Amino acid sequence: MKRLFKKAKQYIAAVALIATATTGIQSKVFAQDDKTILGAGSSFINPLFSKMFYEYNAKTGIQVNYQSIGSGGGILQLTNKTVDFGASDGPLNEEQTSKIGVPALHIPMASGAVVITYNLPGVNANLKFTPDVIADIFLGKITKWNDARITGLNKGVSIPAFPILIAHRSDGSGTTAIFTNYLSKVSPEWSTKVGAGGSVNWPAGLGGKGSEGVAGLVKQTPGALGYVELIYALQNKISYAQVRNKKGKFILPSLVSVSAASNIKLPDDSKVFITDTDAPDGYPISGFTWVIIYKEQNYNNRSTQRAQNLLQLLWWNIHEGQQYTTPLNYSPLSKGALLVAEKILKSATYNGQPILK
Repeated sequence: MKRLFKKAKQYIAAVALIATATTGIQSKVFAQDDKTILGAGSSFINPLFSKMFYEYNAKTGIQVNYQSIGSGGGILQLTNKTVDFGASDGPLNEEQTSKIGVPALHIPMASGAVVITYNLPGVNANLKFTPDVIADIFLGKITKWNDARITGLNKGVSIPAFPILIAHRSDGSGTTAIFTNYLSKVSPEWSTKVGAGGSVNWPAGLGGKGSEGVAGLVKQTPGALGYVELIYALQNKISYAQVRNKKGKFILPSLVSVSAASNIKLPDDSKVFITDTDAPDGYPISGFTWVIIYKEQNYNNRSTQRAQNLLQLLWWNIHEGQQYTTPLNYSPLSKGALLVAEKILKSATYNGQPILK
């Protein structure tokens, strides 16, 4: 057990060192011409953004430099006005809204699944978990893989007596916001003791930086269990679980089950959590991801051209860019969500005048 923890900690330290060095280099590139748009935040959406921004650059010549540093980091950089947009899988909370101090817009980009991923040698099945079991694992109350509550849900699967090593995010994270919002809904004990948010005091486990760090930690460590966006589990070829939803069905995270969960009427500001869905076939740990920008784009001596380039990029993301969601296992915006996103983008101004005509 000690050897597993030592190996996991060494991996975390290496990832953190690389991430810190990379962020330090990228944060110095703000002084660019108006054909370079700067963004930072969500690692949840990074695989999709990487594809979108590559294609947009090929089409328009506009370069997008995006730092996958976690939703909390993106919101901080937006607050400090060192990027053009932040990306987050959780809407701004009261404290973040207060620090920004002026109206900010949340533009939904897509939705995705936060999956329970694990490294259990010899087990190839998509294990089944119930909400109470997931909560008690992350509360540190279930510590062995062959606990009767896990084996009882997975009859016929030979589960070894490995200790469970929990991997969670160490940085401010929208993925964590989605996951802890879910846990707070399904577990009164979690809601009381830990609560929901992008950063929480974890009762157990080790922290990894970004979805990349958590996925790498799980992949490197037999017995590890964590939570990441679906594409990270698929890219790293790590197993992930079925989760019982509110209707009593064990649901595998997929395009279909995330689309079922996200097929709701969005509020006018688009800020909503869709965890613990009522949809019979919906995956219960699903969530939207947003780009967040200042409503008034004339700040820090920004040019009208820069504001137009940003808004045109985001308009493309929610229209032509949606073709890249499905191949990367994100759920595209529904027609209703698209209409809300369009209305929000059209409310952005420069000197009080709409940027998009």
